Amino acid sequence: MPFRLVHAADLHLDSPLRSLALRDEGLAALIGAAGRSALSAIVDLAIAKNAHALLIAGDLYDGAQTSMKTAGFLAAELARATDAGLRVFIIRGNHDAASRITRELTLPDGVHVFTGRGGTVTLPGTADGRDVAIHGVSFRDPHAPESLLPKYPTPVAGAINIGMMHTSLAGAEGHDNYAPVSLNALIAHGYEYWALGHIHKRQVLCERPAVVMPGIPQGRDMGELGTGSVTYAEIDADGSVRLHECPVATVEMARVDADMTGAEDWPTAAAAMEDALRTARAAAHAPQMVVRLRLTGASPMAWALRRDPERAAQEARARAARINGTWMEKLEITCTAPRAPGIGGPMDTFGALIEGEIIPSHDYREAAREAARDLMTRLPKDLKDDLLGADEAAENAALDALSAEGALAVLARLRGGRD
Repeated sequence: MPFRLVHAADLHLDSPLRSLALRDEGLAALIGAAGRSALSAIVDLAIAKNAHALLIAGDLYDGAQTSMKTAGFLAAELARATDAGLRVFIIRGNHDAASRITRELTLPDGVHVFTGRGGTVTLPGTADGRDVAIHGVSFRDPHAPESLLPKYPTPVAGAINIGMMHTSLAGAEGHDNYAPVSLNALIAHGYEYWALGHIHKRQVLCERPAVVMPGIPQGRDMGELGTGSVTYAEIDADGSVRLHECPVATVEMARVDADMTGAEDWPTAAAAMEDALRTARAAAHAPQMVVRLRLTGASPMAWALRRDPERAAQEARARAARINGTWMEKLEITCTAPRAPGIGGPMDTFGALIEGEIIPSHDYREAAREAARDLMTRLPKDLKDDLLGADEAAENAALDALSAEGALAVLARLRGGRD
């Protein structure tokens, strides 16, 4: 029979809730417990598939703040896997290297944690009679600026070879550069399967040999959208690999647009919100969905929505509450008032001046950048990147969007109008 494995990475147990919008206690509790639920689902999947091995390619934890309670939960789940006959293989990622628990926790028999020196474990005759050699190298420190590939041995002759590596590859947007290595170098190394970790978006970088980044199994904020998953793989004696993406997340993060075109009063605007939420919920895979809802389109209600964003948010939350397993994280209002050709009042003229001349001007951009950077000095790095992006182009785009949104909100209050 083929060698069967479940490949996971980047669970980030005990990850802090980074989104400033997660102020609802019930929602915070839901997200906070979701990482543990994903681990349980991964073990359930491996047992159900009668897998030979569970591979966890780094970042079980989220740094030094990991609690002993979480560590005990991890040990219990891994014991459940080994009691079912699975072998579990773990490499430490950059976050694990910073964790005190990583050094102190005693794991069950049947769990092998690779060291920073690297190593190989051979499972005799498990791939249609062929041996399977699993190679791994852990991070010793939170940073690994050099490639780890030289620490991986040449393939074991006659065996199916699997490498576990925590790496940013040649670099990935939103991820620091860790243990850089090229895809071509991995392919040339001669292994049949590379079980990677670190980048939170699922990628099958090559099918033969299989080079797989499984992605994060449970998203934690709106930067990690969709249903988190792991990879189930079957490897035949000839080295061919069949890959299957398996959802395991209990909470799906989603950005949803609600078109306000045609909405002329609060009831029709709220109905449009509910329609968009129901459509997104029907397409979701996870038992729970957390939504950032954006109101778009040209609508006579645009001014009222912007003038009273708290009421708009309450309407959105109320409609979400009608839909089983749906939570509102945040409401964004980007819809605009319809403009008749050639017709415009003083507010329209003022708005066009702001949009066309003031916001794009050099002086305004510099003033906005100075104000934003003053604010950024008071925030941690991960929030800086979340709010304004990780490079100058992303910062400029974010400032332009915030300026336009702010201008519309001010104009809405100046205009006033009926509900």
